[in-house]
Amino acid sequence: MKIRAPKQIFESILINLQPFLEKKDASQITSHIFFQSLDGQCLVKATDSEIGLQITTSHIEIDHDGSFTANGKKLLDIIRILKDGEITLELFDSTLIVKQQHSKFKLPTFDATAFPLFPSQENKPQILLDSHSLIHNLKKISPAIDTNNPKFELNGALINIKSDKTDLVGTDTRRLAIATIPSNTTEELSIIVPKKAILEIQKLFLDQITIAYDETNLIITNENYFFFTRLINGKFPDYERIVPKSIKHYIHLPKKEMVNAIKMITTISQEIKMSLMEDKIIFHSLTSDNIEAKTELDIRTGMSEKFEFSYNSKYLLDFLSQIDGELFELGINEPSLPFVVKNDNFVTIIMPIVA
Repeated sequence: MKIRAPKQIFESILINLQPFLEKKDASQITSHIFFQSLDGQCLVKATDSEIGLQITTSHIEIDHDGSFTANGKKLLDIIRILKDGEITLELFDSTLIVKQQHSKFKLPTFDATAFPLFPSQENKPQILLDSHSLIHNLKKISPAIDTNNPKFELNGALINIKSDKTDLVGTDTRRLAIATIPSNTTEELSIIVPKKAILEIQKLFLDQITIAYDETNLIITNENYFFFTRLINGKFPDYERIVPKSIKHYIHLPKKEMVNAIKMITTISQEIKMSLMEDKIIFHSLTSDNIEAKTELDIRTGMSEKFEFSYNSKYLLDFLSQIDGELFELGINEPSLPFVVKNDNFVTIIMPIVA
């Protein structure tokens, strides 16, 4: 196989495929990127067997048909140090030759027929959701999804499709984020998608997509990309039981002013005590030494009595970073009970810090 393309084409494709490579063991074929010519186009793909991406492009010129593999990291390193201009990749006696003018590199290859097969999209049921809304709302809940939790199901997002709505849910046990989007379907479905896949979906897909699934995989495609991820096999916590059934006090608060006040305190401590008075809110740092930070906002809360509670500021800032409006709602019951922050279809329930 022999192919040619400008440096920026190869570089862009290889950068997109890096997250899908096996990085710990270079002896595995999954540390390689696979190239193949098909019907005048070039297919380039990578997978670590848990997640995979195939890019179909007509921007690579095919001089001779065929297929080959090459170590994805090393190939990108070579492409990056070459100059702007056309680069040629050619397979010769199980060795990949990378050439540009007077520069030449050789890389070992694996047997391309041994590269792992991607799951097929044929005859699989589809998820009929507006893709823009799905991706936008997955972004909202992403910060709340746990990482490296021994309960594997918490390392992913729940997509819970009901007849009239779809809940997207993430939790790290200290907070619970729920984004709800309208749906109208007779097929109800609950799947858990790994956090790594959620983050890659947000990077890759901006336009209309097709989503298919089976018991093992979620497959997302558009004109140029074929993406798959293995689903997490487990039972997600019953998140609806965690959502407070009633709220004693709801307060409308300005996003910008709250963010500025919280960030001022976080120069000293990430843990904050917030005091709600009738006509102001006071923010205190929670520290065990003599360093202290304090600020306040003149806001009418409607509280007839002083109400104090403490929380990890990161959780509230993560919520505020994902909302578009100028205002949000704070819902409180008792200082020792979870509190709620809400904006339109997006809700986060946060556990307070209890002394």
